[in-house]
Amino acid sequence: MAQLKVLGCSGGIGGDYRTTSLLLDHDILIDAGSGVGDLSMDELLKISHIFVTHSHLDHIAFIPLLLDTVMGIRSEPITLYATQETLAILQAHIFNWKIWPDFNAIPNATAPFLRYQEIKLGQPVVLGGRTITALPVHHVVPAVGYHIKGAAHSLVYTGDTTICDALWHAVNNINHLKYLIVETAFSNSELELAVLSKHLCPSMLLQELAKLNAAHLTGALEVYITHLKPGEDAHIMREIAAGNAGLSIKALNRDQVFEL
Repeated sequence: MAQLKVLGCSGGIGGDYRTTSLLLDHDILIDAGSGVGDLSMDELLKISHIFVTHSHLDHIAFIPLLLDTVMGIRSEPITLYATQETLAILQAHIFNWKIWPDFNAIPNATAPFLRYQEIKLGQPVVLGGRTITALPVHHVVPAVGYHIKGAAHSLVYTGDTTICDALWHAVNNINHLKYLIVETAFSNSELELAVLSKHLCPSMLLQELAKLNAAHLTGALEVYITHLKPGEDAHIMREIAAGNAGLSIKALNRDQVFEL
């Protein structure tokens, strides 16, 4: 049975807050925010695959540092999975020798420390019995969510998104869905900011959850809220609870583990 551990799930930093990163078993990262920095050297060396939802810093900041730490010790490259648009952004703006070295070209282009692997919506990637499929979402930059299928259960992680009918159409076609991790970055008083930045606030979240089909709404689906802004997290969760019509909705916690 696969395990997904939450390394970070906050919309910011400070104290115990870490930005978004999930560790699937010992070798796959889903996003690579500041939560990666708490891993030991042995744990870092085991990571062979990184799936990125989008190019924003809070989701990719520790990829360059991870590579710099383990390369030269590892015998195999790390593979970075993302859409063609996101890979192009990372190549142009991060691994460009100005912000960070181009690890796709060192030590040489034929045997690099970092390999890029394009993913496409709806096309599964199977790694050691774990299936990861990109889902459509809507954000200010090209972005995807992920469906992670284990032996017993499925989990959906939206990454960053605003209102997106295509996401819920895809979610409604997933069997054995047990866990849904969905962002809610702002409070209802910040609705305009949420709309501008293409995030969700509680009122928008509840509208989106209403798009779940009856099988999910009446089943054992557990909903977890990620990307809460530090200092506003408790307030945002109260606003969600006030409008919730019966779903199990909780705040996602760092170090939380899901059995798949």
